[in-house]
Amino acid sequence: MNEKIKELQKIIEESNNIVFFGGAGVSTESGIPDFRSKDGLYHQKYAYPPEEILSHTFFMTHPEEFYKFYKEKMNSLKIEPNGTHQKLVELEKKGKLKAIITQNIDGLHTKAGSQNVLELHGSILRNYCMDCHKFYEASFVFQSEGIPKCRCGGMIKPDVVLYEEALDSTTLEQAIQSIMDADVLIVAGTSLQVYPASGLIRYFRGKHFVLINKEKTPYDSLADLVIHDALGNVFPYL
Repeated sequence: MNEKIKELQKIIEESNNIVFFGGAGVSTESGIPDFRSKDGLYHQKYAYPPEEILSHTFFMTHPEEFYKFYKEKMNSLKIEPNGTHQKLVELEKKGKLKAIITQNIDGLHTKAGSQNVLELHGSILRNYCMDCHKFYEASFVFQSEGIPKCRCGGMIKPDVVLYEEALDSTTLEQAIQSIMDADVLIVAGTSLQVYPASGLIRYFRGKHFVLINKEKTPYDSLADLVIHDALGNVFPYL
């Protein structure tokens, strides 16, 4: 594994146009549970399946149940960024990392200090009234009783992409452009099974495609370098 980390180090040293594409595995080492692993949210028992709770239809028809689950499972405000988040901040400050594309909604990249973060699935840090569009901090939503309501009486919705909802077109376009412009693409902590996010890597035309994930992914055979390990065993050693 050390040889592979050395190889990754060399790739990073030789590039000034890196894009990082991350999934749940980036945040699990901060203590945030993922969705699809055997211990993930989708394998826990709830009155409704988590996939159903986190859908647009469920949010509109059962907002109280939605917010009960959301406040219990999605509150990452007290969670701190880990070594991977911090290393990405370093790489950005050195001018090597041009963009972070993330599927996570926890806001930890922003909390760590990264500047150019493209959040494909939105962020718990942004919330807005569905009627008047007034903005609300995450703390207001998580501290509210029952369904968080705006002063105007409208229901507040987290700015996260629920099932049945489309990704933000501007964020998607920026992510595609960043990947197309990059000469190194590092994909880490994702099984690459969630579409359309996973389809983005097909836009990469650069020099080195690096894949870091605990388990195998459908794209391993396309990568120039594959490291099957936790990110905490890789990034702090760069």
